Amino acid sequence: KGALPTATRAMALNFGMLGFNTLAKDALADMGVAKGSATQTFGASAIAGFFASFFSLPFDYVKTQVQKMKPDPVTGELPFKGPIDCAMQQVKKGGITRLWTGFPTYYVRIAPHAMITLIAQDNVKKMWTSMGL
Repeated sequence: KGALPTATRAMALNFGMLGFNTLAKDALADMGVAKGSATQTFGASAIAGFFASFFSLPFDYVKTQVQKMKPDPVTGELPFKGPIDCAMQQVKKGGITRLWTGFPTYYVRIAPHAMITLIAQDNVKKMWTSMGL
């Protein structure tokens, strides 16, 4: 009931996190932030956390709706035929922005995860470089 939506959400989250971390580092360097500095690493990871949240929330929202759906007590029918039907119904009900319902809360939950992951990744790369790997 939720494996495919969960995997799709994870792909969107990683796309936002990894793709935008590199872009943010380049943009910060262009603005004069020292390459490889803690400021660049922290700032880029915060920006990447925003984009990880932005790209993954629609998939998380649909995943949650699909996973918690219950059959109608009278007809026994489920409200959605699957994730795509769920997304289409949600957009019809509330417009495209409905898929980003709860973004501030979601960002507060996802951004720290992305930031810790990306900062740890940078530190591991620095350690490997110092070891000649």
